[in-house]
Amino acid sequence: MTVAGLEGTRALVVGGAGFVGSNLVRALLAGGAAEVIVVDNFLSSEPENLPEDERVSLIAASINDDEVLAGLPEGLDHAFHLATYHGNQSSIADPLADHEHNTLTTLKLLERLSKLQRPPRRIVYAGAGCTVAEKTFSGARATTEEAPVSLWLDSPYQISKIIGEYYCNYYHSRHRLATVKARFQNVYGPGEVLGAGRWRGTANTVWRNVTPTFVYKALKHEALPVENGGIATRDLIYVDDLVRGLVACALRGEPGGVYNLASGRETSIRELAETISQLTGNPTPIALAPARDWDHSGQRYGDPAKARAELGFEAQVELRDGLARTIAWTRENLGRIEACMTRHAARIDELAAAADGLRAGCDEPVVAG
Repeated sequence: MTVAGLEGTRALVVGGAGFVGSNLVRALLAGGAAEVIVVDNFLSSEPENLPEDERVSLIAASINDDEVLAGLPEGLDHAFHLATYHGNQSSIADPLADHEHNTLTTLKLLERLSKLQRPPRRIVYAGAGCTVAEKTFSGARATTEEAPVSLWLDSPYQISKIIGEYYCNYYHSRHRLATVKARFQNVYGPGEVLGAGRWRGTANTVWRNVTPTFVYKALKHEALPVENGGIATRDLIYVDDLVRGLVACALRGEPGGVYNLASGRETSIRELAETISQLTGNPTPIALAPARDWDHSGQRYGDPAKARAELGFEAQVELRDGLARTIAWTRENLGRIEACMTRHAARIDELAAAADGLRAGCDEPVVAG
């Protein structure tokens, strides 16, 4: 993928070894960037994700590190802040880690960039569409950028992501940093490695997102776990489209602005499961599971009208085509994916054993002393 307007530019990509970050790094290089500085602590990523290119320099550390922050150079053209404590369920299991790797990273990065004599021309922050989505299971409306933010968010992840937007607004208004908020929807595509990074305390370290989980299980002819009858809906956007949107934010985004990087199409989880099973030839029926007790914005999708009008951005890859490409990539990289998954196998087994013990304990009769 080649994007115009990047020739000779210098970029910082925080979280650049992750799924989206590594795809972005490749796009920057293909567009002619002269230098890409990647900061990544490999909490949920792998160094192998990064391309071997002399224009890429890797700082293997957290952006929270004061020495790393002090070493950020003047005169960058673009900064992309994609680092995150991955996902809603991980944040529910460990809110303090979410604060450290989401809220604090954003604050410290913006504070440091505000002190530069020549800060980046654009600072693109990865927001989360789920933060502003309507809390409904009875028919979603497309979420616009002006949607109100509930005071009753579903997870620390959603809280930290919207706080990041608040900090972007503050540093734009107070320090004139050219921050642009890019609200992600459900990104999928080649490069998302199940089990990548370090153990983060829950099974979601491995089973992190719905699409790669379904693709892997379907290739293994396993049942795809569909919660709550599969009535939940998501806006699924292919990673190449999402990356083009990030670059559009960096090149044409209004400083202080916010944009949905969305397909604008609502897809049910049941439809997703059935399509993946069909494309992989998976003969195993879907396994219905209970609803998740924390997710109240079960049906949601983003409105892409503002990004189309102001950025010239529109998602191009149809879902079926994007899933076919993702399936092909997963087949080719099964060995690498399973090596990452296996690294956490003992802990997954411990969690399963503990859950079995808890269930058995609940079945024990209570005997009064």
